Amino acid sequence: MKLNNIRLRNFRNYENMSVDFDPGVNLIVGRNAQGKTNLLEAVSYLGSGRSFRAQKTSELVRFGCDFADLEGDILSQEREQNLRWVLFSNARPRQIYRNGAKKKTTGEIAGVLQTVLFCPEDLMVLKSGASPRRRLCDQALSQMRPNYEAALNEYNRILEQKNRILKDRYENPALLEILPEYNTRLCQVGALLISYRARFFAGLGREAAEFHHHFSGGVEEFSLQYRTVSTVTDPFAPVATLEGQLQEHLQSHYRAELESSSCLTGPHKDDFDVDLSGISLKAFGSQGQVRTAAISLKLAQRELMQKESGEYPVLLLDDVLSELDPGRQDFVLNQIREGQVVITCCEPGRFTKLGKTIEIGNGKLRNDQ
Repeated sequence: MKLNNIRLRNFRNYENMSVDFDPGVNLIVGRNAQGKTNLLEAVSYLGSGRSFRAQKTSELVRFGCDFADLEGDILSQEREQNLRWVLFSNARPRQIYRNGAKKKTTGEIAGVLQTVLFCPEDLMVLKSGASPRRRLCDQALSQMRPNYEAALNEYNRILEQKNRILKDRYENPALLEILPEYNTRLCQVGALLISYRARFFAGLGREAAEFHHHFSGGVEEFSLQYRTVSTVTDPFAPVATLEGQLQEHLQSHYRAELESSSCLTGPHKDDFDVDLSGISLKAFGSQGQVRTAAISLKLAQRELMQKESGEYPVLLLDDVLSELDPGRQDFVLNQIREGQVVITCCEPGRFTKLGKTIEIGNGKLRNDQ
């Protein structure tokens, strides 16, 4: 899987720019606030339709413009392909094109351009709250399994509606009559999410343990545990079994949900833990151990996606190397001999021997070697 070229018009701080990429390592250099991360964001968005920074599509459109246009040429699935997005600054729905044909959903472009993003914030993901760890899972699974993304969107929609019922029932008590319907549907879709996540985390844990074994010189044993609602005794059980166990958990929280006016239990609270030789990394891990484990997770995600699709996803490293000591830098770089990599860096002379250097300044391509 290779991104050959990307063309941006009115995206973030880019007015009009075209960049050709090397099939190996691409080093994006420039001072701070010039648009390096914006370029990585564009690459990530091109394949997934998701921004790792923006909450609203309108934030991606250049200030003062009505629309943004992203287009890229990709070698994927053993053929040349083209993806294009047109984004609008108002409420108008975005437009998706694959090989010139308009598509309705992101599921119709799944697998064309897969990416794995690693940014400085990810280095401490194992010490942060549960939300970033769920996001790591959701972003990977949405690329690997289009049905997962559809289920996740449906679950979030139902969850939002249920929370609205719980909040509005004071003014309209009759709303509680339809609450069981929402609970049933929430458990049906939630069971699917748990089933997908259990298998993803099992694979991710195996791959990450292998990387961490080499990284630590075999000194520490890496293990990952998926955490979901307590009534789910086996997340690998049939979906119908998971659905019943979710129902049981919801029923036990009925009074508490009425008092809090919010849905308190379900896959939207899922998390995962990492232990090193039986010791909780979140509670007792040093900064070095946490960073090493985070690197192992990201490299594991890349490996897992390669085994699923037969192609390495494009690896995006957003200024992450400058956050690592030389030993960890070397470990990461030694693991990316295959596949395409795009790295941003503020220090032009630091990694210039890696591959092609692309210099960005004030939203423009200054140098392309």
